[in-house]
Amino acid sequence: MATVTDLIRAGHRHLSVQDRAARGRAARGRAPRSSHAEFAPSPKRADPLAIIARQSATRLPELVPIRYDRMTESPFRFYRGAAAIMAADLAPTPTSGIRAQLCGDAHLLNFRLLASPERHLMFDINDFDETLPGPWEWDVKRLAASLVIAGRANGFTDTERADIVRATVRSYRERMRGFAGMGNLDVWYASVDMERLRTLQADQLGKRRRRLLSEAMDQARSRDSLQAFAKLTRVVGGERRFVADPPLVVPIGDLLPELERADFEQQLRGLIESYGRTLRADHQHLLRQFRLVDLARKVVGVGSVGTRCWIVLLLGRDDEDPLILQVKEADRSVLAEYVGDSAYEEQGERVVSGQRLMQATSDIFLGWQRAQGIDGGVRDFYVRQLRDWKGIAQPEDMLPEGMLLFGEICGATLARAHARSGDRVAIAAYLGRSEVFDQALARFAELYADQNERDHQALVDSVNGVPPGIA
Repeated sequence: MATVTDLIRAGHRHLSVQDRAARGRAARGRAPRSSHAEFAPSPKRADPLAIIARQSATRLPELVPIRYDRMTESPFRFYRGAAAIMAADLAPTPTSGIRAQLCGDAHLLNFRLLASPERHLMFDINDFDETLPGPWEWDVKRLAASLVIAGRANGFTDTERADIVRATVRSYRERMRGFAGMGNLDVWYASVDMERLRTLQADQLGKRRRRLLSEAMDQARSRDSLQAFAKLTRVVGGERRFVADPPLVVPIGDLLPELERADFEQQLRGLIESYGRTLRADHQHLLRQFRLVDLARKVVGVGSVGTRCWIVLLLGRDDEDPLILQVKEADRSVLAEYVGDSAYEEQGERVVSGQRLMQATSDIFLGWQRAQGIDGGVRDFYVRQLRDWKGIAQPEDMLPEGMLLFGEICGATLARAHARSGDRVAIAAYLGRSEVFDQALARFAELYADQNERDHQALVDSVNGVPPGIA
């Protein structure tokens, strides 16, 4: 079976650099860069509430109300859970016809500080639940709109929001031009090492920004397995167990009777061993040094609420040597209806393969497994560490200048991810040196933020029992 990389590269691997650049410039005839400025909902636009309802129908019914509660809190929280709605909205919009591996949900909170296997603090994309090859523009548009929505929540002016989006897209465009002139290995090894970034920008950041950056890096380093271990577990009867916090954290012992739990834990040991075979041989060896101790169901995120997500506690050398894994359900990508299904049979493998392709460096315990759940249903999952030096942006605390700088790093990071998988020469040639695309996305982001606000209000009205057209 062809891999994602094979499919993506097939269209340009035999072309010269000149031909690839010509391909990118020619794509402007199909989709002028200025055409990306417009967004108007189609008369045939799918009902956004129906899209949310279809997703909810496949999820754990007792958790669906939590998803609705979180999505009604604000337009930004709604947007975080509305990747499927935006995918449907982007499908009829102009595209260059140049594809790359997409994150599929590239809003600003899915860019964060992460640990490399060498224990360097990196900045990268984090969430790949929806990853698939598709039009590179879709990721850039989702990022741009998220910045406007967050900026509106902070009371930023129209000019401030436009500056933020233009800076973000310019960073993507200029970084892609840089990658277009680099060799394949140089692109592959490119990354955003935060220590190096802090050193390089020490003179530019100023005292306050240097302090904020250092605090963010220190906080990210503190978010590790030991912190999660202390927060999520306690000693019960001489054994470490997850602490119940229903409905957000529910230990397996509260979900199944004792006899059924023993059978399920035995099955789980086999599944952990099977999942381990998707890791590198040396990482398999490391995993075998840990023993399974406990399991709990955990609610995560906004868009993922209601999917089946588990946390698994394993202990190593002694009872103070924890490894906490997150086992997260992987369903069909929301992009698949519009760009085609994955080349991978298992959705967990789709997620893992996309993540490994787009990230500069990935979690050593990142793997996948198809498994039978406690309800007897067979589903796909992917596995990663629950916490590994993760630093998450707090957009509500950002000033315009801070969000602009954050957007620039996000834009550069997204360009690097797309350059690894797509035709960076063609994308760079399509974008060119002018600010036409930057300006277009500043307008698009505002128009889509308007649509997102209308959709959010429709959900709020629906939850509150307000008939359509009355609010």
